[in-house]
Amino acid sequence: MCQAQSNPASQYVWFYNNSQVYAGPQYTITKVLRMHTGDYACLAQNTYLNTRSKKTISLTVYYPPDGSPSCSVEPALNHTSLRLLCSWPGGFPSPSLHWTGDLIQAGRGQANAGQRTNPQTGSDILLAPESLSPVSSSFTCVGSHPALSRQTQCSTQTYLPPAEPVCFAYVTNTRQYLMLSCSWDGGAPKALVWWEGPAGQSQGGQENSNILVLRYGTARSGNPYTCYAKHPLLLQAKSCSLTLEAPVLLTQRSVVSVYEGSDVQLTCSLRSNYLPANEITWFNNQGVDVRDTSKYLLLRTSAWANLTVKEADEVQDSGEYRCSTSNAVGGAEINITLVVKKHPMPPNVTLVRVTYSSRQRNEVELEWQVESRDGGAWTGFFLEHRWVSERPNKKGSGNDSQARAEEKAVPPDWYRNAIQDPDARSYTVRGLTPTVTYQFRVTPTNYRTVGNPSAAKTPVEQHYDMYPAVVGAAVGGMLVAAIPTLLLLIYIFRNRDNNPRLHSMLFGSLHSQSRENINIPEDETVNEQRGA
Repeated sequence: MCQAQSNPASQYVWFYNNSQVYAGPQYTITKVLRMHTGDYACLAQNTYLNTRSKKTISLTVYYPPDGSPSCSVEPALNHTSLRLLCSWPGGFPSPSLHWTGDLIQAGRGQANAGQRTNPQTGSDILLAPESLSPVSSSFTCVGSHPALSRQTQCSTQTYLPPAEPVCFAYVTNTRQYLMLSCSWDGGAPKALVWWEGPAGQSQGGQENSNILVLRYGTARSGNPYTCYAKHPLLLQAKSCSLTLEAPVLLTQRSVVSVYEGSDVQLTCSLRSNYLPANEITWFNNQGVDVRDTSKYLLLRTSAWANLTVKEADEVQDSGEYRCSTSNAVGGAEINITLVVKKHPMPPNVTLVRVTYSSRQRNEVELEWQVESRDGGAWTGFFLEHRWVSERPNKKGSGNDSQARAEEKAVPPDWYRNAIQDPDARSYTVRGLTPTVTYQFRVTPTNYRTVGNPSAAKTPVEQHYDMYPAVVGAAVGGMLVAAIPTLLLLIYIFRNRDNNPRLHSMLFGSLHSQSRENINIPEDETVNEQRGA
């Protein structure tokens, strides 16, 4: 509104930023915007007197910032304190911000019932750990503005990581570097993690995780490497340590003795779980790195490795075996002596009978005895035979000397059959060639140890006695013939009434003859009495 005392009445002109915008005593802005902020001047003129008067007023338009406040929490003073940040830029005038929540004591010694407000740039609170909950705390930043009928707010939270710091060590594939890793994941804000080791081998602080890189072989054995983790909610830092040590190997037996043919296991283990870890390697008695083959079997974990030598052989497998391991701090190895022994010699064997079992000369029966002395053990026998000579089979050749002269020699190769029964004392060899002369022998065995063979023997013919056989056959034939005749006579005698004629033919002549031989009555009487 613009009004001036004048006669006649004044004429009015409105200017905005020195530009004419309206003519009249009242300038109306129907919808006030922030663009209308500025200086407005009213000029009143009396055209008759040629006089004028000017008055300037300022219009201020309040408007709120866009959106809502933004909250955050961050560590301060090397993670020993906590800073709460709240900002809400823009608007006119600047909004008013203040914090509420789990505030025990405001930082920097400026406490106002747990609140501190900076109406110009926002709210910035610095809190020490003793003024906070040791586990988690929630905070709310409340913003207000004259152009808003309601307050607006944002929230943030601070909390410790859920677990404890974790430390571990590992070696790169090329074994160039040893990596010591430490992490304390989670939390708000993030924790500060750093390494401290001997001889200045340290690593400055980083958030959440940190890796100390050492060249392979430069780590200090027996000295701890400590990782520290600090969070603003804690008065003291947490820590975890790694003590790097050169490995030490152990074995149950430094000398292992077994009998030939057995499977034997060699053991090797670490005294404890060393850092950094590395696998155990076996070398055989030739110094060659052992892998799983038909001869060797490897079983291993991070703490031990066992080597099994299959079917140990005295010549091939006896000797020094080496178990070795190393890490970034040092190495160790241990030797194990494997002694493979032959089984004791079995007792001697004697062939007591070697005979042909038939006239065909294609089977031979063998019997032997074991001379068990000093408790010697045996597990079986080798039954061996070989050709000595072969006689040609010529029909009609009655000259034995000529046949013997025609015998032809055969190379003396022994053919072997294995008998796995230690209680066997006889055996029949079949499928022989009748025209060949053989030699036989028996050799005792004790697993893989072969004893002394018995003296070789040639089979002999069995002796056959013909006289008892002929007599026995004759008696047998007579008995076979007499039995039917006797049965026939008994049948005719019992059936004499049905066949009187046949009875008379066989028995009548004998009866009459008996009567003719009776010369005196006394004889007849005596005979009749005997017959009665």
